[in-house]
Amino acid sequence: MITRETIDKVFETARVEEVIGDFVQLKRAGSNFKGLSPFSDERTPSFMVSPVKQIWKDFSTGKGGSAVTFLMEHEHFTYPEAIRYLAKKYNIEIEETETSNEEKEDANERESMYLVSEFAKNYFQEILLNSEEGKAIGLTYFKERGFTNETISKFGLGYSPETWDAFTKEALGKGYQLDYLEKTGLTIVREDGKHFDRFKGRVMFPIQSLSGRVLGFGGRILTNDKKAAKYLNSPESDIYHKSKVLYGIFHAKQAIAKQNNCYLVEGYTDVIQFHQSGIENVVASSGTALTPDQIRLINRLTKNITVLFDGDAAGLRASIRGIDLILEEGMNVKVCTFPDGDDPDSFARKNSYEDLVLYLETNAKDFIQFKASLLMDEAQNDPIKKADLIRDMVVSISKIPDRIKREVYIQECSRIMDISEQVLLNTLAQLVQKDISEANRQLKQEQKAFEVVKNENQVAQQSVDIVYELERKLIEILLLYGNIEEEFEDMLLKVNEEGETIEVSERSSFKVFQRIYLSLQEDEIELANETFKKIYNDLITLYNQENFTIENYLQQLDNDHSQIVTTILMNEEKESLHNWETKQIYVKSKHQSIAQYVTETIVSLREYLINKLIVEMMNQIPASNEEQIEEIKANINDYNKLKVYLTNKVGRIRSTYY
Repeated sequence: MITRETIDKVFETARVEEVIGDFVQLKRAGSNFKGLSPFSDERTPSFMVSPVKQIWKDFSTGKGGSAVTFLMEHEHFTYPEAIRYLAKKYNIEIEETETSNEEKEDANERESMYLVSEFAKNYFQEILLNSEEGKAIGLTYFKERGFTNETISKFGLGYSPETWDAFTKEALGKGYQLDYLEKTGLTIVREDGKHFDRFKGRVMFPIQSLSGRVLGFGGRILTNDKKAAKYLNSPESDIYHKSKVLYGIFHAKQAIAKQNNCYLVEGYTDVIQFHQSGIENVVASSGTALTPDQIRLINRLTKNITVLFDGDAAGLRASIRGIDLILEEGMNVKVCTFPDGDDPDSFARKNSYEDLVLYLETNAKDFIQFKASLLMDEAQNDPIKKADLIRDMVVSISKIPDRIKREVYIQECSRIMDISEQVLLNTLAQLVQKDISEANRQLKQEQKAFEVVKNENQVAQQSVDIVYELERKLIEILLLYGNIEEEFEDMLLKVNEEGETIEVSERSSFKVFQRIYLSLQEDEIELANETFKKIYNDLITLYNQENFTIENYLQQLDNDHSQIVTTILMNEEKESLHNWETKQIYVKSKHQSIAQYVTETIVSLREYLINKLIVEMMNQIPASNEEQIEEIKANINDYNKLKVYLTNKVGRIRSTYY
């Protein structure tokens, strides 16, 4: 178990903007940072990070919290895993107490699969570097590819022995369960109970997540066995989904964000060779057709993709389908092809870093130019093929969600293909309308699947939960201004020298949290919402302690409470007014009238509860006798007088909630 001292040190050291910046491209927005949500498919940034408060908030999904909660949400880490990740990032030594057997047994299934995968990576690399078979076969192959020892270590490359169950025996001997070996796909278990290694006799490429965790493997056979697949990937599992993973993303993420561009290649060795050549912003689709999930993964880091393909015609045609998917996600795409006989791997080996960079910059074409150059040779003087080519290009343009971009590309297509712009625009309009009609048709079909049920409580559901809103407002005040000292005005009843009862104004200084606490105690009010009650009690207790800060409070919150607290704090940031003074508009901020703001909120809550009591008493009248009715009327009259006093106190019109 990680010690409290280590956890505190991690929280003190970690910067939320740095941690999240490894996963999301952030841009400065006033005192905060903004970026695209990593939890939803969006094109307008709604993900906010506050360096001052050390919190984040995703307004598209409602998620929020600290650096730790981000890792738990984004990488599906447990709390200890998130702490370990941050400790490693900031070079903090982890101090631990001895872990009990019960705690070991409580490790979840996903964690067990991660542990097995990490062990497999280390085992395969150990075999590659230190066994005779590994050095003679696996290491020789990598050296022939031109990979250095540093590169081999960086990517965790390895070798699985040619023996049927060498890895499985070793794993079982180290205490790893056969169940998890099977679930990760490292071991194949037959119906008769016999088992053998999936990747025997192959060089191994570990596939890592955005955070560096081993999810699965790719294995390449080195023999000429025509019955065996050249490349073999781990099967789908709870931790590995090949359509959502990009090979090399862990090593490339920082370079992608920094260069604001991502090179997309086909194979493992393409990625590795580029890295070794000095170009690190490169990933591969792991031998699968490009998927929307993979594109969105890149979209979190940059809006620009440069697709790199071999010079063969079959590969180029396949690339067109991938380009349309990229355009559909609203991203900018270029294509660069290599000379016949070369792929990214071989070309990078032949050329220096400078020459490679120059070639990519010079030969990267806009997708319109690429399609035109690719297909014009085939069309030549054939008008029918040329018409098909133009239509194909317009189909690609129709995938672009941004209307301005679509028009620019239409103009470019008109210029390149020597065809009327109006004709292209008409064709584009037809395609867009067709897509809209198809989407509407599918929507109607989905709607038909649901039975329409009359909701008798519709009005009640739509009404605002006033108690919830007022209690939330109190929590907001405590979070934002709880420790600020303000002067509050109270109206007291006193007897003057003539013996008359008069109202006297009295001003006293309180901290905001003290004022709220005393006011609720005076009226014996307890918050109705259980979550708000928990947060309220915690805050009142903590504000009475020295050196309390909201940042420290966030560290000890569970995920649900953390999301509520960060929502309140980040809403305040989101809704703040900027630079109104420059427009000669002077707005009185909450900070300038905190006392009034607190008083208004407390009075509103009191007034609402009084109204509720009045309604309850009025409902009792029909079932009461004459004496009881008179008593109820007297109580209602007293409560109405109290309402008048309260509303006069804050100087506003009486409100009714029923």
